[in-house]
Amino acid sequence: MENIKGKVVAITGASSGMGKSIALELAKNGAKVVLGARRTELLQKLAEDIRANGGEASFITMDVKNKADLVKLVNTAIEQYGKLDVMVNNAGVSQLSRIDDLDIEGWEEMIDINLKGVLYGMAAAIPVFKQKQTGHIVNIISTAGLKITPMMGVYAGTKNAIRTISEAFRQESDGKIRITGISPGFVNTDFADNIRNEEMKITIQQGMEQMAIDPVAIANAVLYAINQPGDVEIGEIVIRPSKQN
Repeated sequence: MENIKGKVVAITGASSGMGKSIALELAKNGAKVVLGARRTELLQKLAEDIRANGGEASFITMDVKNKADLVKLVNTAIEQYGKLDVMVNNAGVSQLSRIDDLDIEGWEEMIDINLKGVLYGMAAAIPVFKQKQTGHIVNIISTAGLKITPMMGVYAGTKNAIRTISEAFRQESDGKIRITGISPGFVNTDFADNIRNEEMKITIQQGMEQMAIDPVAIANAVLYAINQPGDVEIGEIVIRPSKQN
């Protein structure tokens, strides 16, 4: 992991789950991590744990629904460490239900966080990367959308939108700014905790119990993509439990 050492990486949704694992594994391998999420206490503890183990970490309390917060995250990286090398857009939310249930509030929440939040992260990082003529965007997507299933239509739609945007940016870029999409399946996180639809909440929790993989597996995929030499771009990684169909 020599290409990771010394890199400055900003991570959204870093307080728990996949974001936390990504931060921990990057820090173990010598990256300087800038953590962003809404839960201040969890961020502070994670940063302290990283520092206690010899790593470097800073954090800010932020919400990806606020584009100014993404700019603040990027600026924190530059102020603390003098640069930004990688932006990991990890924050996401799920409100799963039938489309004809008309959970418009849930739709808007997913669009604001899963779609607009990622775009805001890209928009904050791209000018910095253009100025330094190098950079890497990692978008955490989902296997939702690769397989269309009932109750997940709008959620999958937000994830497929990011999949499309990531590929479009890859083609538009001249190679100086790399972009990677990572699509996890069932991962052992608190993903289901905020789902309001009880039927889907139970279904997802059962899937977690039966087959979910450790979030470290997703962190390792992020490390793999970031560790590549500058002329190698990992476009998309799909990573799911071997039991998941």
